[in-house]
Amino acid sequence: MARKRLVRPKKGRVIAGVCAGIGEYFDIDPVLVRLLLILFVMSGGSVLFYIIAWIVIPDEEQVKED
Repeated sequence: MARKRLVRPKKGRVIAGVCAGIGEYFDIDPVLVRLLLILFVMSGGSVLFYIIAWIVIPDEEQVKED
């Protein structure tokens, strides 16, 4: 059985693919993840969360090479 990995996919990407990757990993619609992120930022959360996730979550191509 293939192990599920959190990656930033090329398909469905809007800015960096963070929300698309989280949506794929948890089997939910990426639009819902994007809306939750917008609500988080508008309620006083930081965009720094998204930037850190962009750096930490590997790109889909990087994982396929391993």
